[in-house]
Amino acid sequence: HVQLVESGGGSVQPGGSLRLSCVISGYTSTSNRYCVAWFRQDSGNRREAVARIYAGDGSTGYDGSVKGRFTISRDNAENTFYLQMNSLKPEDSAKYYCAAGQIRCGETNYIDHWGQGTQVTVS
Repeated sequence: HVQLVESGGGSVQPGGSLRLSCVISGYTSTSNRYCVAWFRQDSGNRREAVARIYAGDGSTGYDGSVKGRFTISRDNAENTFYLQMNSLKPEDSAKYYCAAGQIRCGETNYIDHWGQGTQVTVS
């Protein structure tokens, strides 16, 4: 049974920082076929990927809107994934979801498992 549990959301002022965590159970791999991503969804908008990391070599990718401000990382020993968010802007406000999938984790069609989401509010 695969489970993704996020934590770390909250409210912060513009320019502030937050770190989101995602603990994954029942889903481990050392192959670059598998990946973990952070998505966000604002009310009325579709869910969009902001960052992804591949299980094999740890390579990462970012959406242009967060590149240079957000960092995705992992702790293999704890099977925990993080999203460090710096220089937050009001437009970063959304519900953030941890997701596990295959090949193209930047696209919802390739996601196999979702977390429940954690709210981030920047104001």
